[in-house]
Order: sequence, then C-alpha cells, then structure tokens
Amino acid sequence: MRFTAIQSLISVITRLLLSGGLFRLLNIALMFVAIGVGTARAAVPPPSDNIAGWFETFKRQASDEELYRFLYAMPKGGDLHNHLSGSIRSEWFFDLALAQGERGYRYYTRVKINNCRPFGGNAFTQNPYLMLFTNVQESTYEALSSCEKEEYLPLEELNADEKTAWLDSLRLDKAYEGRDEFFQTHWQRMGDLYLNPYLAADALVLNMQSFGAEGLMYMESMIGVLGFIDAQGQQISPDDVADIYRDRLRDDDALGTGVEVRLQVAILRFSPTAEDNLRYLYDYVSRHSDLFVAVNMVGREDNDKGYPLRFLDTLRDLRRSYNNVRLSIHAGEVDEPNSHVRDTLLLGADRIGHGVNLISDPDTMRLMRGGPYLVEINLVSNLLLQYVSDYSEHPFPEYLRTGIPVALSTDDRGMWDSNLTDEFYVAVKAFNLSWDELLLLSRNSITHAFLPETKKAELIARFEARTDDFARQIAARPLGALSPEALSYGFICDRYQLCKW
Repeated sequence: MRFTAIQSLISVITRLLLSGGLFRLLNIALMFVAIGVGTARAAVPPPSDNIAGWFETFKRQASDEELYRFLYAMPKGGDLHNHLSGSIRSEWFFDLALAQGERGYRYYTRVKINNCRPFGGNAFTQNPYLMLFTNVQESTYEALSSCEKEEYLPLEELNADEKTAWLDSLRLDKAYEGRDEFFQTHWQRMGDLYLNPYLAADALVLNMQSFGAEGLMYMESMIGVLGFIDAQGQQISPDDVADIYRDRLRDDDALGTGVEVRLQVAILRFSPTAEDNLRYLYDYVSRHSDLFVAVNMVGREDNDKGYPLRFLDTLRDLRRSYNNVRLSIHAGEVDEPNSHVRDTLLLGADRIGHGVNLISDPDTMRLMRGGPYLVEINLVSNLLLQYVSDYSEHPFPEYLRTGIPVALSTDDRGMWDSNLTDEFYVAVKAFNLSWDELLLLSRNSITHAFLPETKKAELIARFEARTDDFARQIAARPLGALSPEALSYGFICDRYQLCKW
C-alpha cells in the first residue's frame, strides 16, 4: 500500500540523515517523486494550528484508508459498553483455548451430528443438540455417551476447513445472519469455553492490549463471575473468580497497556430467578468495589418477561443497604416504540445501553438533554442485529446534536469482528462528525465512567495531554498523524473494503 511505502521511506531517510548519507538521500528524494508521493501528500492538508479546520479539509481530501488510519491513531477516552464474552475475537478464542492446556483444560467441538438422541427432545434448550461447533471441556466430554463422543473432535485436531468453520461460527459474518442467529446460537456455541475464568482473564488483557493500541484509556467491561468451573468440572466460587481477575490485571502485560479497567456484572433480565440473581450480584459488586462498579441487565428486550419495572421494588429495597453500586442497563434496543428507556431511568440507571428507540419518546428525550444520563451508542451492533437497516435510520446524530450525552462503544466486537476505530469511522462517514464532536464523545466516555471523581479528573487530564500532542503532530507533520500500525478486521473490510493493508 502507498501509505506503508511512504512510512518506510521516511524511516530510511531519517536513518540516512543521522548517518550523513546525503548523496543517497538525494536519490531517495527522486524515488518519492517516482512513486507519486506528491499525490499522496496532496490528500493530507498542509500543517495547521487549527485542527478543527484542518480536519474538515482532511475529510474532503483523504482516502478512506487515510481517514481510518487517522481515526485509529486519534486519542480516545473509554469503551463503556462491551461484553467480554462477545468481545473475544474468534482467533483469540481458539488460541486461548489451546493455551489453557497448561492448566489442564482441553476443549472439544462438535463437527458432525450422528442423531444420537431420539426424537421428542427439547430443541430449544440452552444447549441444543442439533448445533455444530458447540464447545465442551474434557470433563463434560467424558460424561457423553459413546455415540455423542464420536461427534466431537479436540480443537487441536481440527483440519483447516473445520477450523475456518469453527472461527466463523462465533462471529456474525454472513449476510443472512442477524438478531436470531446472534441471540440463539453464538452464546450457546461458546459453551464451556467461557466457563474458564483464566481464559476470561487472559481475554480481558488481550482486549486491553488491542484497545490500548487504538489510543483507548479506559475500559468498563461486562464479565462473568457465576458458573465457572475448573479443569475437572468443579465449581469455582465467584469470590475466587474475582481474585483470578485481580491477579491477572497486576501482570506486567496488563499494566503495560496503560488502559484503566473496571468491571460490571450482568443479570439475564428475563430469567425466572432474575431478582435473586440481582440481589446476589448487587452484594457481590459492593464487596468487590475495588474492581467491580456496576450491575447491568442484559438479554433480548423483546422478551417481555424482562421488562424494566419488574425490578423496581427489588432495586428500591437494595438501595436501602448498599451505597456503592451503579446501574448501566440495556434499554431501547428494540425496533418498536416502548417506554423502556424512561422506565430504566426510574430504576436508577445512570447510563442507557443502546437507546435506539429513545427517539420515539420525545418526553424522555427532553429529560435527557444536557445530562446527567448518557446513552452508550453501538453503531456496528445496531446494524448487524438489524435494529436499523442502514445508518440513515440511526438516531445517534439526533441525540448528539440535541445535547443528549452519548459515547461510542463496541458491544460484542469479537462477534462483529470489529474494533472501536470502526465505530468512529462509521460515525464520521455516516454523520460527518466534526473534530469537536469527536473530542466530546471521548470526554463523555470518561466523565460518565463509574469511577471516583479524582480518577476521572486524572483520566481527563491525560486525555487532554494526548490530544494536545496529537494536535501538535498535525501542526508539525500531519502525515505522522496517520497510524502505520492500524488494524482492520472483517466488518470494516466487508462493508467498506478496508481490508488488510
């Protein structure tokens, strides 16, 4: 790619200047002209102290790749809405699963169906039989019948085609896949893979590293604590799970990312035992408040058993005893009008996840203008799960430009095969965001984080310092503000043809 070639030549020139190779430098200058560097630089406006004005010109002149590289390098605030289990890229999941052999874990996946079970069974159970690439650990595998064992292979024994199909089974990458595929197969296929707290902790650090490379400073992730098992299939207590996460976050590779992390726990909103789970997890967050900051309610909102006001009395009772648990709840992630966003605010939520149908409730929109509530916007998720058919239907710019606090987040980036830069790229391309709006989105993601005010002030100061450095780069050498290390994944490749450079 032209940009990579330019960056390499700049690196060579720098070394030559330092070594005194002026004659060779003249030859390289001629090479720049020969490969059309003048044309490449024309797409990037000349240096300017006015970054807002420079960015407007840059948007008009830059190629899609140059815009993406700029947004990748741009300092970012936080990702306030991501599910760790859905944020693990398929390739990471595969490698992490094999690496868990060091702790005695071994994983198997179903590659064929031998009709081992008679007709008349429950096809809609949490672990449906008629589904390929469901994953179990060895202790579960050993309890299967001999017929069912023949349906499975160890992950490390998959051939190339089987591995490709396995990787694709955990992401939404087909045109015909959508909301039902996501809610009814992805999580079920995951199976025992996500019941290993060591794998979850390693995946958390991989996300920190990936986000850190994109310039992110803060990550607030929904993560599991219930139902984890060891290599022998024995339960691991939620308190021990918290210690596993703490220990992993103290490792050098986690600290080296520079990404501040806090965690949320989630309840399945339509579960028959949701109130009991809410009580337990509320207490859990309170007891582990050094790491955990909030409770969230997840699951399909179109399942009316999880309607928000179901939990009003329980939450009012919990607030009598607990003073350190916050709420960020999925609401408005449906494509028909309802009062879920308004009702969720009544529950005591400080942040709304998705809020797509808030646009249909003018009174609540007026209530939310100017804060203190924030809507966590997930553009890629809303498109792939078909809550909007294209971005012209998305209410994000209406919220942003009428003063409702919003921030961009990734939701289930592993299953979308995307990253945070994709969210900013979509927002700029679809809604013509200004530089000031980009900064506002990042500041919002810090000021609405569930952190002590002193920590938020520290992060804001770091963000402003990074932004000032970025602006100085543009004022000195704008081409240097385009990251040569930018990574693109499947979503941005399929939708915008920005594939591996």
